Amino acid sequence: MISGKNIVIIGLQSWDASLGGNCKNISEELAKNNRVIYVNVPLDRKSYLKWSYNEPNDLRRLSVLRGRSSGLVEIDKDFWSFYPCIVFESINWIKHKPIYDFFNKKNAKRLASEIKRITKELRFDNFILFNDSSMFRGAHLKEMLNPELYIYYIRDNLITQEYFKKHGVRLEKKVMRNADIVLSNSPYLKDYAKPYNSHSYYIGQGCDLTLFRLNEKEGPLDLTKIKGVKIGYIGFLTQMRLDINLLIDIAKNKPKWQIILVGPEDEAFQSSELHRLNNVHFLGRKNQHELPQYIQFFDICINPQLLNDLTIGNYPRKIDEYLAMGKATVATQTPTMEIFKDHVYLGETSEDYIKLIENALKEDNEIKQNERIAFAKTHTWKNNVIEIGKAIQEYKTIKSD
Repeated sequence: MISGKNIVIIGLQSWDASLGGNCKNISEELAKNNRVIYVNVPLDRKSYLKWSYNEPNDLRRLSVLRGRSSGLVEIDKDFWSFYPCIVFESINWIKHKPIYDFFNKKNAKRLASEIKRITKELRFDNFILFNDSSMFRGAHLKEMLNPELYIYYIRDNLITQEYFKKHGVRLEKKVMRNADIVLSNSPYLKDYAKPYNSHSYYIGQGCDLTLFRLNEKEGPLDLTKIKGVKIGYIGFLTQMRLDINLLIDIAKNKPKWQIILVGPEDEAFQSSELHRLNNVHFLGRKNQHELPQYIQFFDICINPQLLNDLTIGNYPRKIDEYLAMGKATVATQTPTMEIFKDHVYLGETSEDYIKLIENALKEDNEIKQNERIAFAKTHTWKNNVIEIGKAIQEYKTIKSD
């Protein structure tokens, strides 16, 4: 376990973001035994010029920029959220690499100056810099801050997305080469990083499964009124990550099965043929605390992932949530899903899915349910941080030899 350290965390997600995320969970776990500063993402110039009274997060940053409030907020003992008193230039639109690099370095200098100020104020004489996928400013922060250890954490293949692809393809390689250690939450991403940094480690994934427990409550009305075998998915319904045609094939070939989709839809799902099939049910967005009730009353859980550059290396946390409730689960085969192969049915085609769902329905029993629950419980944030500590220790051992 990492303990007694000063740790500065930067990334793409601010502490005040409405959604949770890996980096926030890791920060909370690290803060139990270390002093931690979580650096929030500043406003960029475009957002600064278009700020809104309806966005409380914007108002907080404006208050700091205008000197009306402190940028330092105590979350807990020895754990702070920090709002830098700067504005980033909005530069992603710039195509000319030297011009982009000039302004990107200028942004990095502004951020480094604020980090130096706050670490001096809090007496972080030496610190570990933990960078959660901030590949642009992160390309310069090691040289500007001279941390005790520079860690780059990658948990998604972001350079497949349009925003990051433009400059991230070259800059993320630079960040990984610069880092002392690269950490990833999937074997695929570790292999992606390895050519650029030999000190690349797979550290697994943590999950907060406190909500995902069986209980004696009745199922939600919109679910229980649906009669038949319930095949369920929970999450954002987007064609970027999910195979619409696979779902259509399953629904058409097994009309007595009820396909239950819980979550918001993108335009592709809204206009898809799925809405014209009688055995496909869209139940809409639900609050986080409601999700376990839906999972509990599914007969089979699925993750019909579309295989592409964005998804092939990701770690689907919903699989842990399904397993934590003992549910038989069928998912698309990927390198990361090999981790789950003893507890999840893995396939590739709609024919595979149909056969595997049939097998899962026949084979499900209490012993298998308990094994799934026990396996999911090993994926804690504490264990995740322990793996980070092991990676740091291995790196230090190699460097000292």
